[in-house]
Amino acid sequence: QVQIVESGGGLVQAGGSLRLSCAASGSTFTINAIIWYRQAPGKQRELVAGISSGGSTNYVDSVKGRFTISRDNAKNTAYLQMNSLKPEDTAVYYCYVLWFDSTGSWGQGTQVTVSS
Repeated sequence: QVQIVESGGGLVQAGGSLRLSCAASGSTFTINAIIWYRQAPGKQRELVAGISSGGSTNYVDSVKGRFTISRDNAKNTAYLQMNSLKPEDTAVYYCYVLWFDSTGSWGQGTQVTVSS
């Protein structure tokens, strides 16, 4: 059974940092891409950052220069290092794993709250 487990969320003051983790397990296929999304109250879910199997990355403009996505293929884990956090980064952060069989799996989400 596929499991995607996010961790690392919490409450932090503006200007602080958090590191989110996304651990994937249970598939017979290897991971293609890993994407972090977030959803703030009353807003649509938006793509925050993604990393391909080859290590290419992309970011939404609002987090460029502050967030860094990385992955450890041996551990089937991805990370989202978030620095210089702002109140507008407050959201539930979700990890989406795209497997090489073209199926995808969502995590349960982790809450990030940035106080001003």
